[in-house]
Amino acid sequence: MEKIIEKSLAKAIPYTAYRDLMTGLSENGKTTGPNQTESLVFYTKLNNQRMKRLDKSLELKPNFREAIGKINCELIWLVLTESWCGDAAQILPVLNKISEASPNIELLTVFRDENLPLMDKFLTNGGRSIPKVIILDKETLEVKGSWGPRPKPAQDMFTVYKLNKKDIPYQDFQAELQKWYLKDKAESIQDELLPFLKTCEK
Repeated sequence: MEKIIEKSLAKAIPYTAYRDLMTGLSENGKTTGPNQTESLVFYTKLNNQRMKRLDKSLELKPNFREAIGKINCELIWLVLTESWCGDAAQILPVLNKISEASPNIELLTVFRDENLPLMDKFLTNGGRSIPKVIILDKETLEVKGSWGPRPKPAQDMFTVYKLNKKDIPYQDFQAELQKWYLKDKAESIQDELLPFLKTCEK
């Protein structure tokens, strides 16, 4: 596992570089990953706009900021993602706000399709679902935990969709999911990530 993590970390980029890459891809009609389909290119462009808005508007909850201040060890939050992923567009800006608020959390991103050996260590119900956050001790690279691909209420929505996808168009599901993210205002994500802040609480 450690060698797999080390190989992925060697290819990891910080959030700012990831955002710059997304902007460049969306402006040039491209996406990440080997499949350069029209729909994935469209979602990359849409996600870039969503992330731009969230980067400006997101705020962390007071209790979450308080927990951040109690971290006394250095962590890496390594995120498996792709630019076309709608859930990643909602979640990565939150992770960035957390990283910005703590000198002890380094946020790094890697692309799923370039890091399948790592992805396959963190499957969700047997699937390569993203985004997936892997919490690492920065010094030892010990895995402290993982989270993702989406908050539980959103994951429950996805489960219902999978059971009924013959009757529910994917576009309709995506629209409802985005409405949920807008209404939730990143509160569920913070609630679920809170235990990981206490990994090395004072």
